Amino acid sequence: MSLSRRRFLQFSSAGLASLPLLKAYGSGQQPFQHGVASGDPLADRVILWSRITPSEDPLFQSKVPYSWQIALDPEMAMVVNSGNGLTGPEVDYTIKVDASGLQPGTTYYYRFYSNNMDSPVGRTRTLPVGHVDRLRFAVTSCSNYPMGFFNVYREIAQRSDLDVVLHLGDYIYEYGPGGFGTGTGLGREPIPAKEMVDIQDYRLRYSQYRSDPDLQEVHRQHPFICVWDDHETTNNAWAGGAENHDPQDGEGDWYVRRSVANKAYFEWMPIRDNGILDLFGDRAIYRSFRYGNLMDLMMLDTRIAARDEQANWFDQKTADNPERSLLGRQQEEWLYRGLTQSQSDGVRWRVLGQQVMMAQLTLAKDFSINMDQWDGYTASRTRLFDHIANNNIENFFVLTGDIHSSWAWDLASNPFSILEYGRLTGRGALGGEFVTPGVTSSFLDKSHLTDVAAIAMDGLIPHLKWVNVTQRGYLLMDVSHSRAQAHWYHVDTVTSKSYNARLARMYKQKAGQNHVQRAWSESTAPENAPAPAPEYGALARNAIAALRNRYNV
Repeated sequence: MSLSRRRFLQFSSAGLASLPLLKAYGSGQQPFQHGVASGDPLADRVILWSRITPSEDPLFQSKVPYSWQIALDPEMAMVVNSGNGLTGPEVDYTIKVDASGLQPGTTYYYRFYSNNMDSPVGRTRTLPVGHVDRLRFAVTSCSNYPMGFFNVYREIAQRSDLDVVLHLGDYIYEYGPGGFGTGTGLGREPIPAKEMVDIQDYRLRYSQYRSDPDLQEVHRQHPFICVWDDHETTNNAWAGGAENHDPQDGEGDWYVRRSVANKAYFEWMPIRDNGILDLFGDRAIYRSFRYGNLMDLMMLDTRIAARDEQANWFDQKTADNPERSLLGRQQEEWLYRGLTQSQSDGVRWRVLGQQVMMAQLTLAKDFSINMDQWDGYTASRTRLFDHIANNNIENFFVLTGDIHSSWAWDLASNPFSILEYGRLTGRGALGGEFVTPGVTSSFLDKSHLTDVAAIAMDGLIPHLKWVNVTQRGYLLMDVSHSRAQAHWYHVDTVTSKSYNARLARMYKQKAGQNHVQRAWSESTAPENAPAPAPEYGALARNAIAALRNRYNV
């Protein structure tokens, strides 16, 4: 089942974008209409994902066979593992394979086969072990399909220097017509034409998003590590309900809704089931990934697993209640153990990937602005900061999504006290926080007023290093043993597929200093970064030659 160069190029970026969206598949029709994806890489395995679009033919079998391969080369000549399986309506015809027996720190290529047709060829990469010099990854969140084109995903897909992409939630949005982001006139109105409530609604919405060629391409090129935020269920969700859920308005039981949203997420995303259940019996998503001796990445669930209900605006007394939790005891204990073990093991960096802003977005010590983030759960933040300080945990930083804007922060227990925190020196800081803007979702519309508001926040909040509240884009993290450097890339529009992208700002956290400072030169990509799958340059040929030598093929 070899793949010729001509057939491979059919599934290049241009070829993928031109594929028609078929209503059914049969003889000669493409069954893999939602592309391929990979995720949750470990040193010896990675999740491979695709979906077989079911036929509307009444003779179509409910169970559909498929096969898969993973190889060392994009031509799929050096296959290292393969298998067969069945999918069906109980998982919405999605396919998830935990491909094992792989080598650490290695780039692989994979594909699926069904109905006498190949899927696009995807590229993925396993985690390294031992000494690791450098790591580069993109961070993204908040992709509202009706609000704009996925130009940011296109930018990330075109990078050839990434080990992984972190998606920090709001991968889909639940709204129907008239909801947030709709009515833009871009021909991207939500399907189904209603708010997501039941399992079929969620599946159809994922199907719509995954029909987008730029989203398909970024998944094809890079492995993803994902967590959900609120909109994968509904707006301002917490463990026992949501601001945008009303049982009296035909939206049914909350626990049924959160359960079916959980099921659809695990069907459609390349995420591994870690076997942990939350207090309500749904699958949990907090988990960790070790990149050799360079970085431990801990992905949190600050949204669904155990969050208490949000406090009302300006209700600081409730926000400060020590009994309230954002993470829940089970996840907190897991996090503290992981941070302590990472420090003990001598790993250079400890990184949290999570949903809502951790730094104090306050104009004074007891005047919180947004109770949906860590400011509304001050005891949870205090316990985390105390654990970091009391256990001398260094080289800690946080990556955040949710707020559709770009921020660089110092993290400190009391940044408003000149005795406990020094704005210029970083004295008293425990680490940094880097916040990625949205793919399409907006924070504030571009206007003179919003620029003035951003400048005012930058002056009034001492631990805020930089903020941009108007541009969409993504965050690139370049991590070495000497520093972690954040690059914010912005696109100038999401309402047209013709756009410009630019590097907007850079900040870094030096190892051993635990605070954020301005960076003035852009980091360069590693010399041995693999080229994207469709490219056959000298770099890719050299990488393949090295792998042939390693495996004697």
